[in-house]
Amino acid sequence: MPVESDDELRQILELDTVAVVGCSTTEGKDAHEIPKYLQEHGYDVIPVNPYADEIFGRRAYDSLADVEEDVDVVDVFRPSDEVGGIVDAAVERDDAGVIWTQLGIRDDEAAERAENAGKRVVQDHCMKVEHQRLMG
Repeated sequence: MPVESDDELRQILELDTVAVVGCSTTEGKDAHEIPKYLQEHGYDVIPVNPYADEIFGRRAYDSLADVEEDVDVVDVFRPSDEVGGIVDAAVERDDAGVIWTQLGIRDDEAAERAENAGKRVVQDHCMKVEHQRLMG
């Protein structure tokens, strides 16, 4: 069952390192502005974008599998039909305990696979909105 309670969301928002799959270099896009907000609020944001070398002064990785640092949360800014592959990559990692899909992004089948693998899943919620609401 995907995470819905405020208590569980708060616990997740207290984690530190967020790999942002689909992080954008384009100012004004949600996939740029939300990770920027997270970085400005103390999160260690790791950009994942195969078309960028660097975002926010950090190396951008081509894929989640390429990320060398430990990851707490995988934040997904990709279309719903790509979530399954991202979930599979997250399940392969021992470190990524949470998979978070942004507003309008969900894949119930992939979420169930992630949960069966011991991951917590937040679907169709904005990490910035939840942070402002619960931690602000």
